[in-house]
Amino acid sequence: MNDVLTNSTGSTALSMTGSPEVEAFFDKRTSSLQYVVWDPLTGACAVIDPVLDFDEKSGATATRSADAILAFIEKRQLSLDWILDTHPHADHFSAAGYLQDRTGAPKATGENITRVQKLWKGLYNLPDNFRTDGSQWDRLFADGDRFRIGNLDASVIFCPGHTMTSITFVVGDAAFIHDTLFMPDSGSARADFPGGDAHALWRSIQRILALPDGTRLFTGHDYQPGGRKVEWESTVARQKAENAHVKGQDEESFVKLRTERDRALPMPKLILPSLQVNIAGGRLPEAEGDGRRYLKIPLDALGNAPWD
Repeated sequence: MNDVLTNSTGSTALSMTGSPEVEAFFDKRTSSLQYVVWDPLTGACAVIDPVLDFDEKSGATATRSADAILAFIEKRQLSLDWILDTHPHADHFSAAGYLQDRTGAPKATGENITRVQKLWKGLYNLPDNFRTDGSQWDRLFADGDRFRIGNLDASVIFCPGHTMTSITFVVGDAAFIHDTLFMPDSGSARADFPGGDAHALWRSIQRILALPDGTRLFTGHDYQPGGRKVEWESTVARQKAENAHVKGQDEESFVKLRTERDRALPMPKLILPSLQVNIAGGRLPEAEGDGRRYLKIPLDALGNAPWD
């Protein structure tokens, strides 16, 4: 069932009912984590932040990552209830459109995607017929909205800062925290993309850390500092005790740390190719008269970010 139970008060209504099974899929090219989360009693599942493969050198696209997720769902005999994106990603294409075409499952993201669409429509100088009402998704979740995956209660926390529309999905005792916090040795996500805000990021981190200490936290990326093996799961308690950007900080010191760090970071190599796909719900541009699809790259649109 895909019914959305809206929290009419607008506050964050979280339920910790149930403990889902979670399988992570790591995309080494973009250091991205994709997830299948499911109810072990009913087999109902959701896919979170799926990746559509893209080689920026050749312009080639592929569906290997998404197909691996579909194969896992089939092998486990799960039923796909939701295709969920936590935000429009700046470092990989979303495979939400492809998965929907293959399965018919509804797509959902945060309601503030409309703000991101308006911003990037201007940066790309997209045609008037590009819709900025979020209608490329079947559901737009607000802060505090509730829904179900099988018998599992799921809730939405609005977590801006990395982007204007970032959300966290809380499914039973698991929270999918996208690019707000990384593993403790990697700290936090950057907040310097168009529409980003380090103050908002700090407040979003505090909302996540207000969840019960035992809540399992699943991050959206792992950059494997020091060459360690890829990791993706922590807990609220561990993040409080160990996170390199949070432990011992207050909002002022965090914003200073985050701003100084962001100032030295080059933009992700796929930010301009990927955003035009991801603000369209994971849909590649329509083919032109010659049958080919083309990406649009605005020059000098992102200020004076450091070069590699």
